[in-house]
This record gives sequence, C-alpha cells and structure tokens, in this order.
Amino acid sequence: MKKALFKFLVKINNMILPSLYKKDPNKLTVVQKAILGYRYWVLTKALD
Repeated sequence: MKKALFKFLVKINNMILPSLYKKDPNKLTVVQKAILGYRYWVLTKALD
C-alpha cells in the first residue's frame, strides 16, 4: 500500500513539478533545491 502511494506521488510529481535535471545544483534557488529533494525522496521511496 505504501509503495503504491509513492508510485502515485511520482506520477503526480512528473506532471506538476518542474524538471530540474539539466540545471547545476549549485545554482538552484532554495525553493528549487527543496523541490529537487522532495522529488528524490519520493522516487527513492517508490523504488524500495
């Protein structure tokens, strides 16, 4: 159940949140770093 929830969140994130994969992490703003961290956290929970 928990894994399915995180997979659903990954799909929602891909549709709503901006993609930051081509940007330099050192030049991101605080909000962009938070979005990147959230996306990473959800993705790793979905893959476990």
